Amino acid sequence: MKIRKAIITAAGWGTRFLPLTKTQPKEMLPLVNKPLIQYSVEEAVKSGIEQIILITAMGKRAIEDYFDRSFELEHILEKKGETQLAKEMRDLSSLVNIFYIRQKEQLGLGHAILVAKEIIGQEPFAVILPDDIIDSEVPALKQMIAVYEQYQTNIIAVERIHREDSVKYGIIEPKPVSNNVYQVLSIVEKPEPDQALSNLGVVGRYILMPEIFDALKVTPPDKKQEIQLTDALQILLKQQAIYGYQFDGVRYDTGTPAVWLKANITFALKHPVFGPELREYLGQILHQF
Repeated sequence: MKIRKAIITAAGWGTRFLPLTKTQPKEMLPLVNKPLIQYSVEEAVKSGIEQIILITAMGKRAIEDYFDRSFELEHILEKKGETQLAKEMRDLSSLVNIFYIRQKEQLGLGHAILVAKEIIGQEPFAVILPDDIIDSEVPALKQMIAVYEQYQTNIIAVERIHREDSVKYGIIEPKPVSNNVYQVLSIVEKPEPDQALSNLGVVGRYILMPEIFDALKVTPPDKKQEIQLTDALQILLKQQAIYGYQFDGVRYDTGTPAVWLKANITFALKHPVFGPELREYLGQILHQF
């Protein structure tokens, strides 16, 4: 069955960015000239997704407004002769069909996915975590959909990590199947380095079969009383195959301030308008530090 729907989770507090995120959703922080959340939406669209379910929370209204139509703004831009910019604003609001669901309690990624069950129905679907910006020629999700079309089962994105960072990731026990594809024999959430079964960590892209919802319903909460998707995947392994795919691209965990800044510099240097001026400026000031 074709992957038509994607869940994008945007319900976190963004505490690592305080005080900046006290009144502004973390997902609306800029990455050069677009908010972070737009990169996830555009990746989904470029990967053939037809419907997006955006999981938000209280204080996230700015995300809904951003992707909505603003007739007043368009009128002002057209009146000023900014017809191309007005068109870009219209195009932004018609990228894709977006449904919004509020996660009333922040009970973990697994719970956030579970609240979208009624809209997803009995279809396989994608999940994108907008903190993970993946810079690649072919969108990471599109790469994963190609793998899904071959195996017709759950696909999770993985990348090689430093073993000491295993406490930050779900770690898979892999069995190599083909180039960059691994059968997942088991998966553990944030193990200690000496207990990690590999150095392949799960990152923010998933293609999941609808049976994941049944697994999520019986997944016990962790010590923080959160339902972890990793734990549900371990339950799902008892009845369905899961494959890990090592995608082609560079991932930036923009949920951390330092990496967000690095991503801004990297993407800005590659930007056709901002790049040349920024490159010259950095060359002038780097010797001062």
